[in-house]
Amino acid sequence: MSIYVGEGKRHAEIADSVSQTVSEKHEWRLGLKKLIKMRYSSLLKTGVVFASTGGALVLLKGNLADVGPQSRSTALAATVFPATSSVWNDDWDKRASEKSKCTRNIILVRHGQYHMDGKSQEEKRLTELGREQAVHTGMRLKDLGLDKKLNLIVESTMTRAHETCDLIYKQLDNNTIPVESSDLLREGAPIEPEPSVEHWSPSPKTFFLDGSRIEHAFRRYIHRADPDQEQESYELIVCHGNVIRYFVCRALQLPPEAWLRMSLRHASITHLSIRPSGRVSIKCLGDSGHLPSEKLTFE
Repeated sequence: MSIYVGEGKRHAEIADSVSQTVSEKHEWRLGLKKLIKMRYSSLLKTGVVFASTGGALVLLKGNLADVGPQSRSTALAATVFPATSSVWNDDWDKRASEKSKCTRNIILVRHGQYHMDGKSQEEKRLTELGREQAVHTGMRLKDLGLDKKLNLIVESTMTRAHETCDLIYKQLDNNTIPVESSDLLREGAPIEPEPSVEHWSPSPKTFFLDGSRIEHAFRRYIHRADPDQEQESYELIVCHGNVIRYFVCRALQLPPEAWLRMSLRHASITHLSIRPSGRVSIKCLGDSGHLPSEKLTFE
């Protein structure tokens, strides 16, 4: 992190205070608390303005008393938000040197509603509503032309994902599309979410074991096209809400701890596009517009 200050002893003292706190605590918010505690009039007199510039904290000299109330509020409000880096890493998948030529489209589908009270994974089968949801999703994918575009389908080995995939496959009505199963895509706890939630608190060991597996799945399935791929490709992955949300955060280079801030309905569709350059865009996130309103569920 960089800190820039205007001229003057008072500005330098403030910058030193922030630098020391940030260095000790490794946390922007703690450093800024010292500044927020300063009297409003004191801030006006010192003329300190904060701005986020790709990870740098900028303290600009100026007399805030000379500007209007709205501008002062805007400037002071900036003190409560930490700056985060927005620099995109083109080599996030360590394949930048392989000279990819085509775009990969990854379609991620969450399984349909299932019997959550099942005592084993085998008993946690799709409900009747969940089966209807899967059929609607398969029909939607066919309407989008994916019955002719899909190069591969990969399913989680959990019962609810396998049943969802099977129903989707039947709607696509194209038995030439290869299907693979992967234990890596099974549901789990990818990383401790921020903020945490009281109703869901896996053990540190669970996060450790599930997290490494789901990260392995991400590295295996989410990457730019291999250099020998000559045409744009479409792949369907049928798996689980936590896995999909983690994949989205990682692919977009967002904090992975933010995955639980999103919600995905059953049988919803998420579309990631990975260009040869490594740039990733999201075409849709948790799209459930193909489902009748009475068939929309989260749990």
